[in-house]
Amino acid sequence: MDHHRARQGLLILAVAGLLAAAAPADPPLRAARWLAPAARLAALTREPAECLGRPPRAGAARSIAIGRAAFRAPLLLGGQAARAGLSCSSCHRNGRGNPDFLFPGISGAPGTADVTASLLSSHRGDGIFNPRPIPDLAGPLTARKVSRDRDDPALAAFIAGLITQEFDGAEPPPRVLAGVVDYVRALSPAACRGDATVPITLATYLGDVRRALDAADIAWRARDKAATRLMIGAARSSLGAIDERYAVPGLADSRAALEDADLSLAAIQRAIDNDPARVTLRLAAWRGTMPQWTKPLIASERESLFDPGILRAHLN
Repeated sequence: MDHHRARQGLLILAVAGLLAAAAPADPPLRAARWLAPAARLAALTREPAECLGRPPRAGAARSIAIGRAAFRAPLLLGGQAARAGLSCSSCHRNGRGNPDFLFPGISGAPGTADVTASLLSSHRGDGIFNPRPIPDLAGPLTARKVSRDRDDPALAAFIAGLITQEFDGAEPPPRVLAGVVDYVRALSPAACRGDATVPITLATYLGDVRRALDAADIAWRARDKAATRLMIGAARSSLGAIDERYAVPGLADSRAALEDADLSLAAIQRAIDNDPARVTLRLAAWRGTMPQWTKPLIASERESLFDPGILRAHLN
């Protein structure tokens, strides 16, 4: 084993060990492992409202759709972050901030992160523990450190650096990177209206699945295999988040339906290379089956960990 692979293996063990040490009671939801214990119930039942502005130009909506899905996909970050289940939205919930983020070895006070931690980066790790507050991406314009001007390439370079340097991820497909940049640019304090937070429900995650598959269709129509694969991966990540919520006694049928749906998506991912002529049809057919396999999920939602009372009992 060469030095780089040995280092990666040690980092895997370090991440796993820190998560285990931080969560001796083994919280039922993975996201609970990087939330301050006192805030877990609130943070797992409500999230900041998404402040997403109107697309600024023709075609931007399609790019934003791809970026929004990628922002929620651990696959985008890769490396140890993906193995731990972290995505951009783990720190920036719904494109906002996360005052309750508390990842062992990465955070100091809740809501902070060390972006030069060797734990997650072999490129930017500096051996100094210096966590900083996680910014709200829809926060005040005066608080922004990177220009979001459409004629300025700084934001694209910054995000690409975060993925490949801060998290050791692979270079993202150009269409995906452009989408994430457009999504971040579309987050605006002017778009923050109504309630400050919204409930996290089955419909929340099913909506993310649908939007990720819409983005997959957009990418596929553009003949972008890599972006399509990542978009389907984002949908599968959302299915996994739903599955966690149904991992309680008596809901085996609901979880079996989720497993079948996920296996079908995995088959479509393979078809991108093996049977490309049928990808569009298979994506449409999969979406067409959603009313059938979501029916038992909807019927049993109040018995799952989407219910605040049941979740509270499992967190204690």
